[in-house]
Amino acid sequence: MNNLSYQSYSFSQLLITVVLMLLIIGTVSIYSASYAIGYLEYQDSYFFLKRHLIYTGLGLSSMYIFSKFDYRLLARLSPLIMILAVILLFLTIEPHTSMEINGAKRWVKIPFIPSFQPSELSKLAIIIYISAWLSSRSDKDIESLPALISFIITIGSVGFLIMLEPDLGTTLLIAAVTGSIFFVAGAKLSHIIALCISSLVSLIMLIAVKGYGLTRIMSFLSAESDPSGAGYQTIQLLIAFGSGGLTGLGLGSSRQKFFYLPASHSDGILAVIGEELGFIGVFLVIILFLVLAWQGLKIANKASDEFGSLLATGISLMIIFQVLLNVGGISRSIPLTGIPLPMISSGGTSTIMTLTAIGILLSIDKKIKRNDKKRKNIIINNIHSNSQKAPRRKK
Repeated sequence: MNNLSYQSYSFSQLLITVVLMLLIIGTVSIYSASYAIGYLEYQDSYFFLKRHLIYTGLGLSSMYIFSKFDYRLLARLSPLIMILAVILLFLTIEPHTSMEINGAKRWVKIPFIPSFQPSELSKLAIIIYISAWLSSRSDKDIESLPALISFIITIGSVGFLIMLEPDLGTTLLIAAVTGSIFFVAGAKLSHIIALCISSLVSLIMLIAVKGYGLTRIMSFLSAESDPSGAGYQTIQLLIAFGSGGLTGLGLGSSRQKFFYLPASHSDGILAVIGEELGFIGVFLVIILFLVLAWQGLKIANKASDEFGSLLATGISLMIIFQVLLNVGGISRSIPLTGIPLPMISSGGTSTIMTLTAIGILLSIDKKIKRNDKKRKNIIINNIHSNSQKAPRRKK
């Protein structure tokens, strides 16, 4: 048997169950939040639901394929994956291929291919690349200044291209996830502090010079001063989020989704869940994500190699940081970032890439179980062999 292929063993049943529950909640919520706007814009109440089901099907197919795929091959392919991600990011600033929606050029349109968001692909690509890069270096090398400089150049280059779209939320997400991977791999605390300071300075400069995210920051600080302008979305999110109380108004009974709440089926879908299912519904969603993160980090802790451990850590943190940014923005704990809620918000590229990442987690978990089975077989064989060699007592 090839050393990079292995037989199928049982996956983490809890992880798969949580993913399916989140997908079901997302599907029901997307239909509830989008049927009115779907009918208004496309004369089809099921428009967004049908599109979401297609992307979910593609995502589940990708998850299955990558769960069968030996994740260690991704380390070898990581330079090519990173190059492809950078090329796709460049297409967002190319007038002939980029699509501008609400003032942001985050989408790429290529003939015969549905439009997609390269920044969503780049999140997983940079996690794979950084995990492979760090796992191939010694502890001493990771702690060195050249490693820090290389890390800053790599993340800074990708972040710069994403900021040109502009997409501040994804840039912050990538910086947080890759910085965490760098720390877990053994980087010095002083280097992590330097990364945080440099990221903060870059963010302030971009906001001051280009005005990136300034409207969202102002709406976060003083939404009430401009309730029909910059603060409109923030206020409508809070109204929806707080209207549900403990148990909600009932499934399908949201009022804010009727053209009051922008992006009700995408970035703001948790507010609709809160309005219809109340605190209990939101709490259930958050618990499911916490269980998913726990399972992912458990896989990272038990991974049989450094690359698998860092990769599982990065994927788990990518999902949980997205949840924190989305929930934080909706609850007005932080400024709105435009980050979707994984597997629940409407968004084709996000759904496909998140499920692909889950498939990689399952592949790492499968390798753990295969190694466990091998160790058990070795122990059993050794016990059996020793019992046969043991001298018999004379009668």
